[in-house]
Amino acid sequence: MTPKNLEDLYVHQLRDLYSAETLIIDALPRMAKKASNPQLRKSFEMHLEETKQQKERLDQIFSRMDVSPKGQTCKAMKGLIAEAEDFIDEAKKLFGSDSPSAVLDAGLIAEAQRIEHYEISAYGTVATYAETLGLHSDHQLLSATIAEEKKTDSTLNDLAKTMVNPAAVTA
Repeated sequence: MTPKNLEDLYVHQLRDLYSAETLIIDALPRMAKKASNPQLRKSFEMHLEETKQQKERLDQIFSRMDVSPKGQTCKAMKGLIAEAEDFIDEAKKLFGSDSPSAVLDAGLIAEAQRIEHYEISAYGTVATYAETLGLHSDHQLLSATIAEEKKTDSTLNDLAKTMVNPAAVTA
């Protein structure tokens, strides 16, 4: 579908985000399993639950619009997740079973933050569209998600600075 107006573009971008959230829900358990730092693992597990709620918010918006959320694949998120999986595979090859866990955790944080930054940007765009279109309830739902994504990014940044990166220096 080629968007013909802002509402069409809004739906197009929402479908992209819906796909992205679906892909993230599949990827987060794998990332949590690879994390050796208990706080990082917990952060990934908590964000998985948040991501499920974020997808439910998108379902609410699609339901209100009487539009299907399906029909689009977020190629950017597929790429970001593929990069994360490649990093995990490369770390295994480089370090074998003796992989410095702090180095792997630092890399997982880097990959996760790329994903968060994509989401912050994408949700910011659709929230602005919702506001412009006068869709106040949508704007509120999308703004709640932006706040969660920013908080997750901040949590990952704090973990990196205070624990994981310093441990990776001495690995």
